[in-house]
Amino acid sequence: MLTLQNLEVVYEDVILVLKGVSLEVPEGSIVALLGANGAGKTTVLRAITGLLDVHRGEVTKGSITFQGQPIHQLDATATVALGIGQVMEGRRAFAEFTVEENLRIGAHTADRGSISGNLDRVFTLFPPLAARRKQMAGYLSGGEQQMLVIGRALMASPKMLLLDEPSLGLAPLIVQQIRDLIVDINQQGTSVLLVEQNANMALSIAQHGYVMETGKVVMDKPAAVLREDEDVREFYLGRHGEDAGSFRDVKHYKRRKRWLS
Repeated sequence: MLTLQNLEVVYEDVILVLKGVSLEVPEGSIVALLGANGAGKTTVLRAITGLLDVHRGEVTKGSITFQGQPIHQLDATATVALGIGQVMEGRRAFAEFTVEENLRIGAHTADRGSISGNLDRVFTLFPPLAARRKQMAGYLSGGEQQMLVIGRALMASPKMLLLDEPSLGLAPLIVQQIRDLIVDINQQGTSVLLVEQNANMALSIAQHGYVMETGKVVMDKPAAVLREDEDVREFYLGRHGEDAGSFRDVKHYKRRKRWLS
């Protein structure tokens, strides 16, 4: 289990970004972390994976534990070795490396004897990558690059996978494919913390969901309950919950303001 308890994060010693965030990702589950741009979702992931230092941030209060072990003082390499993998926003494939080279980079903390089996697993999950294993990653489509960076994270055999906006900029058909792949990965035993602005997609596969606003968790409910919540349906899923939702263009701040009190 991954647990964040009353977490505060400050950037450059003065900018308070996370203001007492608490959440849990039980073993074997998919948990959605939702919210608008600037809500603090990516900072949550950075705090978990030891990447705050790169961005001049630090945990100033609270704790993060993974399988009972405190990890908020660990660096990125140590968290990967513990079994936490992250796929960052923006499909950061190494364009001048081949598909297979990109994947092997993801196995830098793995036992050498596991690399061949992990490659087979990734190519089974993502057949388009198997067909292009010797192709330069820069020539892949956006959807294929997203598959590649997810596959690269899986090369370290993570117990938990953190996904930051995996549907961003992808066509609806590709989003559906990525959604189904996340479910497959989870069913194979990997827990998932899914950061998304596409609320409809995220809540359709998660067991639990958290909604963030300005550095705070303002809603914390089972995903099925969030999908039926009046405010979530109106502001984030479409008025009747029929449209694929996005947190990017929320204009109803006055009603949402009561969540922050």
